[in-house]
Amino acid sequence: MSKRLLVGTKKGLFTLQRAKGAAPWRIAKTDFAGQRVTMMLPDKRDGALYAAIDGGHFGQKLHKSEDNGKSWAEVTTPAYPKATGKKGKEGDGPALDLIWCMEAAGADMPGVIYAGTQPGGLFRSADGAKTWKLVKPLWDAPERPHWMGGGADKPGIHSICVDPRDSKKMMIGVSVGGVYVTEDGGKSWGTKSKGVWAAYMPPDMKELPAAQDPHRIVQCPSDPGTFWMQHHNGIFHTTNGGAKWKDIKKATPSVFGFAVAVHPHDGKTAWFVPAVKDEMRVPVDGKVVVSRTRDGGKTFKVLNKGLPQKHAYDLVYRHGLDVDETGDSLAFGSTTGALWTSDDQGDSWATISTHLPPIFAVRFA
Repeated sequence: MSKRLLVGTKKGLFTLQRAKGAAPWRIAKTDFAGQRVTMMLPDKRDGALYAAIDGGHFGQKLHKSEDNGKSWAEVTTPAYPKATGKKGKEGDGPALDLIWCMEAAGADMPGVIYAGTQPGGLFRSADGAKTWKLVKPLWDAPERPHWMGGGADKPGIHSICVDPRDSKKMMIGVSVGGVYVTEDGGKSWGTKSKGVWAAYMPPDMKELPAAQDPHRIVQCPSDPGTFWMQHHNGIFHTTNGGAKWKDIKKATPSVFGFAVAVHPHDGKTAWFVPAVKDEMRVPVDGKVVVSRTRDGGKTFKVLNKGLPQKHAYDLVYRHGLDVDETGDSLAFGSTTGALWTSDDQGDSWATISTHLPPIFAVRFA
C-alpha cells in the first residue's frame, strides 16, 4: 500500500503521508507555494521526483529532486527547436505553453523520460532531464496539421503509455488530435482509433483519426494490450492494443468526464469520475460520484459513500485521479480543492481536505 501521495495544485505541490489514527493521510510538506504545479513524475527506477511549473508569462519550468523531495533543483525545460523558413533562415519555433504530462520509460531504458506538451509536441530525455529532444517523427506526422485545440486554444499531449514489456512501444493521446502508437521508440507513428467516433463532427467525418478528442488514456500494467479511454463524448475500451476500440455505452450516471484509472492487475476494472456533459461541466445532479466497472464495461457501479451528495460542483481534471500499485488505494482531487482517498477500491471514501487550491494532478509515489 502506497505511503506517499503527490498533489499538484494551482498554488503549490503538496506531499501527503499516511497518518496514524482516524485520518488516513496528512499533509507533510508543501513545495513551490503560490506556483501552478501542473504535473509530477515519481520515477520508480531511481527514486527521482519531477515537478512541472506553469509560470504564466514567466514561462514553463521543470524541477527535480534526488533526495526524496527534501530539496529541489531546476533542470532543463523542453524547448521547441528553431523553425527554418523557405530561404533556409532560422526563426523562433513554437513556444512551450504547458508541460501537460510526464512519464518514465521502463528499466530497459534507464534515464529516459517523456514529456507531453502544448502545443502538441512529445519530448524525450535520455539523461534524466539534463537535455531534451523533440520527437520529430510525431511532430512531422501527416495528421498533425489537422490537430486543433479543444478546451485549450492549441492541441496538447496529455497521455503517454509506455509498454511495460518494451519501452520502444508507446501509445499517446492528443487533445484534439487522436491516438497514436509507435513500436520503434518513436521513429515511426500510426493512428489507432478504429471504433472511436466524435459526436461534434459531421457524420461523414466523425471517425477521422485526427478529429478525435481523447481526454485521458490509461494502460493496464499486467495486461498491456488493454487500454481505457475517457473520450470527449464517451468511454472506449480496447483489449488488442488499440486495433479496435469498443464504445462503452452503459456507464452511469454519465459517459462524459476527464479522468480514468485502470486496476494494475485487472484490465477489466476501471474507475471514472463523471460529469453532465461538455456544456455542463459539473457532477450529475450535484452529486460527486465515482463510477466503477469490474467486467470490462458491461456493467457499472456508482460509488458515493463518503462523497458529497448535495450542491457539489467539483470537476476532476484528466490527471486528478490515480490508483496505486496494489489496485486497492485510489485518490482524486477536484477543481474546488477537495481531495478524497479510498483504500477499498472506491467502495468508501475519506475526505482529506476541502480547501486546497484547485487540483491539477494526483499521483501515488
